Amino acid sequence: MKIESERKLLSGDEAIALAARHAGVALGAGYPGTPSTEILEAFAEYGGRGQWSPNEKVALEVAIGAAFGGARALCTMKHVGLNVASDPLFTAAYTGVTGALVVVTADDPGMASSQNEQDNRRYAVAAALPMLEPSSSQEAYDFVFRAIEISERWKIPVLLRVTTRVCHSYTTVVPRNVPVEVRPGDYSKDIKSRVMIPAHARPAHRRLRQKLAEMLAYNESCDLNFIVPGDRSVGVITSGISYMHVREALPTACVLKLGFTHPLPLDRIKAFVDSVDRCLVIEEGDPYLVDAIRAAGLKVEGKPESFRFGELDVPRVRRIINHDLTPEIPKPTGKPPQLCDACQYRVVFESLRRRDCIVAGDIGCYTLGVLQPFEAMDSCVCMGASLGVGLGLRHVLPEAQARRVVSVIGDSTFMHSGINGLVEMVYNPPPTGHVLVILDNATTAMTGHQEHPGTGRTLSHEPTNRVVMEDLARALGIKRVFVIEPRFGTSEFDQLLGECLDRKELSVIIARRPCILIAKQLKQYAAREEAACECDTKPALCQ
Repeated sequence: MKIESERKLLSGDEAIALAARHAGVALGAGYPGTPSTEILEAFAEYGGRGQWSPNEKVALEVAIGAAFGGARALCTMKHVGLNVASDPLFTAAYTGVTGALVVVTADDPGMASSQNEQDNRRYAVAAALPMLEPSSSQEAYDFVFRAIEISERWKIPVLLRVTTRVCHSYTTVVPRNVPVEVRPGDYSKDIKSRVMIPAHARPAHRRLRQKLAEMLAYNESCDLNFIVPGDRSVGVITSGISYMHVREALPTACVLKLGFTHPLPLDRIKAFVDSVDRCLVIEEGDPYLVDAIRAAGLKVEGKPESFRFGELDVPRVRRIINHDLTPEIPKPTGKPPQLCDACQYRVVFESLRRRDCIVAGDIGCYTLGVLQPFEAMDSCVCMGASLGVGLGLRHVLPEAQARRVVSVIGDSTFMHSGINGLVEMVYNPPPTGHVLVILDNATTAMTGHQEHPGTGRTLSHEPTNRVVMEDLARALGIKRVFVIEPRFGTSEFDQLLGECLDRKELSVIIARRPCILIAKQLKQYAAREEAACECDTKPALCQ
């Protein structure tokens, strides 16, 4: 594989993807979610093997399997996706890996497109995993190589924590001119390391802590952390994108820039704190660094609580440095998002609003049904929660209210974590029955029209097996399963919804109509698949 060594202008996501390709990553798995989506898409465009999984848990398990097989693997997700993947993540710290495993968690300070503002640096501590934090596209590229190096040296998964600004900002990258080919996997049996029954897990936990101790010793002199010389009257400890803000806001300061942020090199940090007159810690989100440094008995200044919320920028960093606690000028509000004028979901939400339904909603474009003119969504917790929340409401509300409860979920979200909710619906049916509306627009629309198991196409839009939602519902024993195309100017959907609400039975309504924004692409895919199908009897993939 030839590598172009000339400078490139890349986003952080593209830089991670290019590094994974150049580093010989054999498999990339993930689930789309802003700001991480473009990593796997770019990885596939660069010639890597990338695939969307039904959800982040499955993606991480696939990546773990590849790393058990001696390969280099990459797993990508946004910050809330790591919640879904945390079950295998914690145990993978115990099992370790044979090859290399880099887990990208893309945090979203300021909640540009997320339901919470969690700081996933806490996961590194909780799962006892090493963590790297790049501050630019160049570091995003370089840190993939270093993460693989650490993973292979200590046989452990490595968290690569990025944020929205790093993922989507474009800076120059000079790629390495040393190509690494994808090496074939090679499995070695190691039952005691990989089968986490208690008898194996207890010594595995001790091995994990020993690895952390060794990585800590390594980190004390690691070049991923460095000091920018400057005025010793003010010293700043920082990491990630905050480093860029600090360099602009206080260019004369002495700065300790941390790239390997768990386990923290506290001896090195202590030496830095002792060398400056005043030491500030500038970090976005939670006081992760401040808490750890103060717990070590070091005197540092953190940011006021008001700066814990949202992204940092240069003006906000200057305010922190100057102890400026005057009210911040609110940023101008932009135009609120809304459903497309021709979106079929409008028909659905208009019907839900008109019937005064209690709507348990989910994550996706249809979340916009909470806004005017519909205001037809009463809850939205996390991916797949609409079924469980709706069922819980049905179980406890008086019958008149319970029969107004509807769960609404999208097709991609249904594949992600709605199937378990559907099983719960069959297993523990409420006395009043329940109504589930699956809004099937044949894509993962909110994150940029990615494929999922229900579309019958892979990440690269090539044909593959398709999970048919109505067949799945019927296979679980649900008798009332309807597929309908919601259309403007007709009352068909509204009549069907009313009929289902009146029955004390389990009902699944699949409102199917492709997203208008991908209509042209769908025609192109269909034509391509038909042209590739040369036999008289078309296989299932082409039907």
